[in-house]
Amino acid sequence: MDSETVVRTRRALHAVAETLLAGPQHRTSGTIRLQACPGGFATRSEPWLRVVGAELVAAGRFLSLERTTCAALAAELGVAVGAPAGLYQDGAGVGGEEVIDADPAAAAWLARCFAIGDAALRGTFPDADPVIWPEHFDIAVTVDAANYGVSPGDGFQPEPYAYVGPHDLQHGRGEFWNAPFGAARTIRELGGVGAVADFFGRGRHLLGGTG
Repeated sequence: MDSETVVRTRRALHAVAETLLAGPQHRTSGTIRLQACPGGFATRSEPWLRVVGAELVAAGRFLSLERTTCAALAAELGVAVGAPAGLYQDGAGVGGEEVIDADPAAAAWLARCFAIGDAALRGTFPDADPVIWPEHFDIAVTVDAANYGVSPGDGFQPEPYAYVGPHDLQHGRGEFWNAPFGAARTIRELGGVGAVADFFGRGRHLLGGTG
């Protein structure tokens, strides 16, 4: 699939994650944390919502994310559309009435990247709890003053990538560290859970951690 389709789909999924999952969940249950689930991502508390591929799933209803708006989806679900208020500055930048359009094949690829990230993070850091954060729409953990995660793409890199981001960038110098925030490798380049876990482990080792 072409990169434009992936970027368009990522933007649509990010908007849904932020304004239809994290926002309503925060207003109802006090948390913005989302999680990976089979085929996509989901809330961790009420309201119980998930995205599977290019569909929003709630109480047995399947709502298409192709050529729609977050406001229309919110009306179907009976929830108030909107991002979590006052918690962060960035986000998807998609208004409730703006048309979003998620391609099923691209959505499936992005869901697979989240699944790879979730499995690699749990394998590398068994005690950690991988979270999908609605601000940047990445799945990540923080261990020993460094962030480890998988992003579905952003302004730095348009396609999904794994990253290691030390809080103190002075500790991230050398060939491994190829990004302004630390180190990054695309999921296509790494290829799967084992290679992503090895990448996380390499970064942890270079930062003086165990493993």
